[in-house]
Amino acid sequence: MSARRTVSLITLGCARNEVDSEELAARIEAAGWQVADDADAEPSVVVVNTCGFIESAKKDSVDTLLAAADSGAKVIAAGCMAERYGEQLAEALPEAAAVLSFDDYAEIGDRLDDVLAGRPVKSHTPRDRRTLLPISPVERSASPHVHVPGHGALADLPEGIAPASGPRPPLRRRLGAGPVASLKLASGCDRRCSFCAIPAFRGAYVSRQPDELVAEAEWLAASGVREIVLVSENSTSYGKDLGDLRALEKLLPRLASVVERVRVSYLQPAELRPGLLDVIAGTPGVTPYFDLSFQHASGTVLRRMRRFGDPERFLELLDRIRAKAPEAGVRSNFIVGFPGETEEDFEALSSFLSEARLDAIGVFGYSDEEGTEAAGFDGKLPQDVVDERVAELTALAEELTAQRAEDRVGETLSVLIEEDLGDGEWEGRAAHQAPEVDGCVIVRGEGLRAGDLVTAEAVSAQGVDLVAELIAGPVSGPVGS
Repeated sequence: MSARRTVSLITLGCARNEVDSEELAARIEAAGWQVADDADAEPSVVVVNTCGFIESAKKDSVDTLLAAADSGAKVIAAGCMAERYGEQLAEALPEAAAVLSFDDYAEIGDRLDDVLAGRPVKSHTPRDRRTLLPISPVERSASPHVHVPGHGALADLPEGIAPASGPRPPLRRRLGAGPVASLKLASGCDRRCSFCAIPAFRGAYVSRQPDELVAEAEWLAASGVREIVLVSENSTSYGKDLGDLRALEKLLPRLASVVERVRVSYLQPAELRPGLLDVIAGTPGVTPYFDLSFQHASGTVLRRMRRFGDPERFLELLDRIRAKAPEAGVRSNFIVGFPGETEEDFEALSSFLSEARLDAIGVFGYSDEEGTEAAGFDGKLPQDVVDERVAELTALAEELTAQRAEDRVGETLSVLIEEDLGDGEWEGRAAHQAPEVDGCVIVRGEGLRAGDLVTAEAVSAQGVDLVAELIAGPVSGPVGS
């Protein structure tokens, strides 16, 4: 592979960024460049798809950019951090040959040519991307084109240009193998959570068309994908800009007819309508898995966060889910040490977790994010108090999720095999476990391979992970949970 027109893509952050990188890869190939698959390749340009969510993610992004520059390649910063800071990042990080906006993605080939030739690339001035689209969601589809990463189609390419590896339904080039892939349902967010800066640099909420999603799912299935994970900033809002609040309820059965397992992520509890709950809990091929964005349990803290709910409402929602699907998996993330959080608020959160029986729990300490409402709040807690509460809740979460895994011993699981561990053991995920963020199942059996869907019985737990004995498999065709 020639190094002169070879690009290496490094992706940081969430699954949404991974989809964006795969669109970038397709556009790069369409422009006549090669994307390096070999980790040992020596590319002429490294594109780092950065994360700009919280301070630790931004630090990781900067460290990765500097490490890439040390390799001798020319380095381009793309992604959320680049979009959020633009020319500010370019000034602070002269090691980067270019800092790109999302609006540069459609012309990524030209930007790569500029960088390779040593021509300067002007960085953008950061602005609130929510202002680029109409306030009314249903008016957005008729608005002038605004580039939304991960929503590309072949029709978006310049006339006469096609991807180097041949025509494909989506403008996407898989950067990894394996039986699981993310599918971007929508981008952006219309919520105004006081701690979150994402809407300002990701923009207003934009849904992808159902037929486009089904076509991309068919392409993924043809490439060996057996589980699709639907990702967005807020999946429960899907379809509101298409004029159909039941669009996700209609879409899920269509996707389940294409691929064996469909999983939905990023659900807002306040927007989880009864009809959508029924479809996720009861549709064959759709995993009864609920990634619920609780963020806290104290009603007082949640109101300061510009969110809704309290322990009673959240527990009632969990009861409704488990009444429909007793085996359902539930995960959530929580922010500890939010401005004004009292000992009583913290105790309310701890008590809620003890009752909720969640399968996976993420705990994060609050930190100010510039441009957010919460950054100006009074009642900021000392950092040592935040750290102490994070440690305490993390320890509780580990205990509770390990107990939840113990409760699943004896269950019959449908497991998607992902990796051969050797000695007759295989790592996979059951329906209640999302890839990468949750636990796993170690299946004991012979003659399996990655991509097999098997039936196994959970015989023991190791923390949040389960050990299971193979009962039957592999399974072909659409399966349930």
